[in-house]
Amino acid sequence: MVDVRSADGGRRESAAGAVPAGRYGNASGGAARDARADRRLKIVGAVLGVLALAGIAWFGVDYIAGQSVSGQVIKFKVVSGRTVEVHLEVRKDAGAEGVCTIRARAADGGEVGRKDVTVRGGAEQVDTVASLRTTRRATSAELMGCGPAKTDGH
Repeated sequence: MVDVRSADGGRRESAAGAVPAGRYGNASGGAARDARADRRLKIVGAVLGVLALAGIAWFGVDYIAGQSVSGQVIKFKVVSGRTVEVHLEVRKDAGAEGVCTIRARAADGGEVGRKDVTVRGGAEQVDTVASLRTTRRATSAELMGCGPAKTDGH
């Protein structure tokens, strides 16, 4: 079927080519504009990426520096059916006093003992062994967390 409305069979072409002028952008200089836009997007992306990494680093350092007392369980030993010895390594400010909470668990995962261990001393790193009484035989011991010791009246 042929379009009888025009002599060229319905095909309409503008003088500039197959697309109407001004509708899809200028053919000359369009690639240069795209390259500039791509370059701007890359720069903006790089700046935002650096700012995001700087923010993450800032919060990480602030979190680590904000913890005045931290510790870890070096080892534990099940002494009897009712006692576990826990070897703690605690890092703190020199002269500061801290409290670490440890707990023991049974084979089924249930908690069988918990104790707050006060850590004193003038050193920044203190190794201590705490004896933890349990309600039944423990199979593991873990550190719940450490923090500065609470003072009376505060």
